[in-house]
Amino acid sequence: MRMKLRLAGAAMLMAALLPQAAAAQALFPVEVVVTNVKKAVGTMRVAICTRQTFLKDCAPYEANAPARVPTTTVVVNGLPPGEYAAQVFQDENDNHEVDRGLLGVPREGIGFSNDAPIKMASPKFNDAAFQVSGPTSIRITLRHMIKLP
Repeated sequence: MRMKLRLAGAAMLMAALLPQAAAAQALFPVEVVVTNVKKAVGTMRVAICTRQTFLKDCAPYEANAPARVPTTTVVVNGLPPGEYAAQVFQDENDNHEVDRGLLGVPREGIGFSNDAPIKMASPKFNDAAFQVSGPTSIRITLRHMIKLP
C-alpha cells in the first residue's frame, strides 16, 4: 500500500511541475517588420543574435523572406526567453552576404533592432537589445548607405 501511495504522490508532483517545466522551455516567434524597402529585389535576411553572436556570422536564429516594397515581414521562430539584438540586410543578389563598396560601406540595405545608430562603426549590442518573453514584434528601418540608382 505504501508503494502505491508513493507512486501516486510522485505522479501528482510530476503533474504539478509539468506546466512550470513547459513554460520554462517555451519557444516564441519574433516578427521582424522591415520598413523603407526601396526595391522588390532579392531576399530580406534577418538574424536574431545573443550578446555573444551579435555582428558575427554565427547567429543562432535566422529567417528570410522575399523582399517586398515598402515593407517586408520576416518571422523568426523558436526563440527562448531572453535578451537579443536583430540585424537585417536586403540580399539583392542572393549571395548570402552584405556586398560592400569602397571603404567597406554596405551597398545593400542594412538595419538593426531599435534602429540602433550606425555611426563610424557598427552599433553596440545594448543599443539594439530587446527582450523576448512571449511572441514579439519589432520594427527595423532599412538604411541605404549608398544612394540607390
